[in-house]
Amino acid sequence: MTTTARVAAAGAGPEHRLGTTTLQVTDVTGAPLADTEVVVEQTRHAFTFGNIGFDLVGLANGRGEAGDEELGERYVEVFNAATLPFYWRDFEPEPGRPRTDELRRAAEWFRDRGVAVKGHPLAWHTLAPQWLLGRPLDEVEQTLRERIRRDAGGFAGLIDTWDAINEVVIMPVFEAEENAITPLARERGRIHMIRLAFEEARAANPKATLLLNDFDLSSAYECLIEGVLEAGIRLDAIGLQTHMHQGFRGEEALVKIADRFARYGLPLHFTETSLVSGDLMPRHIVDLNDWQVDEWPSTPEGEARQADELERHYRALVGHPAVESITYWGITDRGAWLNAPIGLLRADGTPKPSFDALRDLVKGEWWMPPTTTRMDAAGRVAVRGFAGDYAVRPARSTDAAVATFTVARGADAEASVSL
Repeated sequence: MTTTARVAAAGAGPEHRLGTTTLQVTDVTGAPLADTEVVVEQTRHAFTFGNIGFDLVGLANGRGEAGDEELGERYVEVFNAATLPFYWRDFEPEPGRPRTDELRRAAEWFRDRGVAVKGHPLAWHTLAPQWLLGRPLDEVEQTLRERIRRDAGGFAGLIDTWDAINEVVIMPVFEAEENAITPLARERGRIHMIRLAFEEARAANPKATLLLNDFDLSSAYECLIEGVLEAGIRLDAIGLQTHMHQGFRGEEALVKIADRFARYGLPLHFTETSLVSGDLMPRHIVDLNDWQVDEWPSTPEGEARQADELERHYRALVGHPAVESITYWGITDRGAWLNAPIGLLRADGTPKPSFDALRDLVKGEWWMPPTTTRMDAAGRVAVRGFAGDYAVRPARSTDAAVATFTVARGADAEASVSL
């Protein structure tokens, strides 16, 4: 079986996610390795398959709980990106004493395992520090600006993707808890808040990918995005939250969401996805945070439903050309948001069917495993598969030299490597 046929069998997927790179393989003298067997394999997806990394901060800082090592192994088995918590109230509980070292160690833990890191968020009204209350608005804004510069700049090179500002649609009218950011947004406007967040983060890390992120996917968010773009503020991607504690939205609804926001010509990141593996939250609940229960168990029926819906969710969004990232909001049920059974692992660390379903997509159907093929008489071989990073080595030895190359999305490219 040729490489192209083998990749098509192991990496079938949406055509717009695939690409072909034709390799010219030579030895160290520059002579083509004609009629030689090589092993080609994928090492990383270009598409971002993310999850929250909150549960592994303790492990990275030497205070992991029982089962955390196994949790970390499960994590890197599937995901290539981690979102870390920079909620201001928890990150800087006292003025001038941020948890920088703790989050840096966590980011380094993920980086050392080939997992990219995103920070969430730099500006948000919820979980703003209580010590900001009562300060004049000018001081609140200046302190917020300083916070954004400090953290976006201080983590540059380690964390280069950020939710620059979170949930701005509701920010000026938010009433669930007293905070110092809502009055600032009410006084100076949504566009002002977005501009300050993006300008400060961009100044601190010009190479950063900065997102506007929201759960409100109504026309209000579209109007806000249009206002931001008309104001000349550069967005690198649009963040779309899809928590589904009340039931799966369905493929048609997801594609419609992606279509609506794709019209701005920006990459779409589905930043917060959750699906329940137990009883669903009642439909009459408007604010998900209002549903508080002592126990919310995962059930066999719910786990089967979650696995089916998770696969459908990922197939629908990976199938949309504007989507570049999906972040699931929970690796485990232990400590999950709202105590909901949304994790891909149970609280005891055992995998649910949803974990297996996603792994079988990301590292199965959409992945090229080590594949042996023979180059032609000119020392060339065509590799077709999901966009991402790949490696090639001689088949004669497992410890032989390894060369790397990329397969670009939707492209036919050529590359030369030496073994």
